[in-house]
Amino acid sequence: MPLNKNVQDAHKSEQLKLLHRSLISIVSVMNRPQVDERLVREAGIKLDPALFPLLVTVEKLGPIGIVELADRLGRDYTTVSRQVSKLEQQGLVSRQEGSTDRRVREAVLTALGKTMTSAIDIARERIARGIFEKWEDQDLAQLVHLMQRFADELEGFSANTLQGSEDRPEQS
Repeated sequence: MPLNKNVQDAHKSEQLKLLHRSLISIVSVMNRPQVDERLVREAGIKLDPALFPLLVTVEKLGPIGIVELADRLGRDYTTVSRQVSKLEQQGLVSRQEGSTDRRVREAVLTALGKTMTSAIDIARERIARGIFEKWEDQDLAQLVHLMQRFADELEGFSANTLQGSEDRPEQS
């Protein structure tokens, strides 16, 4: 029995390495400015590529505080604050008082911003249909199900990690 368990563990380790490599590949493609630029072009809109991730994140997660937005995008708070100001000047987002903390200013999508993200969603679907055109329907459904399950578990892990770091005293 121990030999079988070692073989299973080795197989699982190899699968996890392949999964990690695949995720790195997906994230690296999705983080390329050229991909955002293509999506903006496909959507037929005018938007600074640096603002693209902020706009779609506000649409998907908003209303959202600037600190959380910066954290989710892996960017500096001051940079994100300036970029949200640019989105605000273009009428794509507005800032409102936080729902749970009045000191926090949250970014929320405007009607014009929603029109723009809807065009982006249509372009994204058109591109995705091309990518998945040779996939069987059940394969795509299984991928979506498993990715959602993985995303949910990862969000839970992240929340627990953040909670754990808040509970530990800072070391100097």
